[in-house]
Amino acid sequence: MTELQTKLLHLFNEGKEKLFLKEIDNILAGVNERNLCGRLSTYLEILLEKYDLTEYYSDPEYNRKQNGKIKTILDDEINVVTINCDIIVHSRGNQIGKDNLLAIEMKKSNRPEHEKVSDKNRLRALTKDSYNNIWSNDGKTFPEHVCGYELGIYLELDIPNRNCLFESYENGVKMDEWNQQF
Repeated sequence: MTELQTKLLHLFNEGKEKLFLKEIDNILAGVNERNLCGRLSTYLEILLEKYDLTEYYSDPEYNRKQNGKIKTILDDEINVVTINCDIIVHSRGNQIGKDNLLAIEMKKSNRPEHEKVSDKNRLRALTKDSYNNIWSNDGKTFPEHVCGYELGIYLELDIPNRNCLFESYENGVKMDEWNQQF
């Protein structure tokens, strides 16, 4: 894990702790994932300055590239897929070399398995450096399809058991998995 990825993991963990502390009533009440993602995004946004990431933003449900086009990825069959990640930390196109830092997907444990798999596949695609060398994230131009996120985090809330599963993704690969009670 690089120094930047470690910083992003600390940022995420601190934001997640604030979510579990301040939003526990919402979580236990079963509010919509979009609401919880919006709240987590707010906590991450507040923490960006602490982690010296003042040129970045935490946006829930963000789907645009710098040129106003909809963000897309390539799936395993190299099909173009539009994306709308639950939360991203990015520069909104102001840092060409390091525009995309953190991608987060959240699911409740009672959601269908295919939705969970889709989120995990999205994180794999978003954290790849390139798509089979079709293009690279060279730091000079924006790629046609989005990738190059430093870190991807999947979190799955098991509300009845007050447990959360986490998975981290780097370079298109699941790197770690852990659980935490809330």
